[in-house]
Amino acid sequence: MITYLENRPVRDRGDASDERPVMLGDQLGVDLPVFAAPMAGGATTPQLVDAAAKAGSLGFLAAGYKSPEALGQELSAASSTGFGVNLFAPNPLPVDREEFRRYAGLIALEADRYGIELEGAEPIEDDDRWHEKLEVLRAHPVPVVSFTFGIPSRDDLAVLRATGALLLQTVTTIDEAKAASDAGVDALVVQASAAGGHSGTFTPKQPPAEAPINDLVAAVRRTVGLPVIAAGGLATAEEVAAVIRAGADAVAVGTILLRSDEAGTSATHRAALKDPSRTHTVVTHAFTGRPARALPNAFTNKYSDLAPYGYPALHHLTSGLRKAAAAAGDEEYLHLWAGTGFRHATEEPAAAILTRLAEKL
Repeated sequence: MITYLENRPVRDRGDASDERPVMLGDQLGVDLPVFAAPMAGGATTPQLVDAAAKAGSLGFLAAGYKSPEALGQELSAASSTGFGVNLFAPNPLPVDREEFRRYAGLIALEADRYGIELEGAEPIEDDDRWHEKLEVLRAHPVPVVSFTFGIPSRDDLAVLRATGALLLQTVTTIDEAKAASDAGVDALVVQASAAGGHSGTFTPKQPPAEAPINDLVAAVRRTVGLPVIAAGGLATAEEVAAVIRAGADAVAVGTILLRSDEAGTSATHRAALKDPSRTHTVVTHAFTGRPARALPNAFTNKYSDLAPYGYPALHHLTSGLRKAAAAAGDEEYLHLWAGTGFRHATEEPAAAILTRLAEKL
């Protein structure tokens, strides 16, 4: 069990008022407090989740962008039963239609090189088939479900709680942590701005200020009485140990696993992560209309200041271009998601990476 979690009870679960408080460590049933974070878009695979489980850790399948049918297939493909699923909770950020058309015209030249037609493109405003995915998880229960981008309604939380799942909410600020606690989730994933890929912020037009993960975790622990899983920029055993001392019960890492044997990261993305000429990261909303941390390239350099906010409309708009760039080995027009610790990502089994990160605990 996770020593750091054993003595911290999860909140009483509302309807089950006669049920004793559940210990988070008991519920997770894992030995290694370094988890494999969900990475949507293909980087997280059932093999990566299984590798985390075999190491005594916890992995999360990333349901974002997948069809409900594909999610069901992945749930069946994972040989381990000890894993979680991450969902993109509905928190729409509608795009201004005129700004969308302007932006589509700007990036049409980049799309043309791959034979992708953007003229006349209209915004797609969907909810990632949210309710259908809830039904998949009702049919295929998992021990843990986490949410990113927003807090589900109480009714939707109740649907998942009825499956027996522990409910985790990604938060990026103290105010978000308070709101998640008030909604009745069981634990928090506290994400710092150093995290790679999308920020879990509830207010994407006003991304959270950059703050060290240790300070953010300590502040949340002082304010909200829920267990905390820390995420964002954690890439060494020393950093993991420090954030545990700051009050985290466990950590979740993503970027450090992007080059692991089991990750589904594209060859183009892998090459960029180890390119010595790439020395830093930037936060951009040019690819998807929501802020996300990535390695800078020609696309971010040219369009970060020109892109409107609007998710998922911009995600759908640029999706074809990004897939074509990945297939062509073109690093300059692909979303190269990466946290600030990307230099520590290595080519080796995920279990070895996760175990090494826990060495100082």
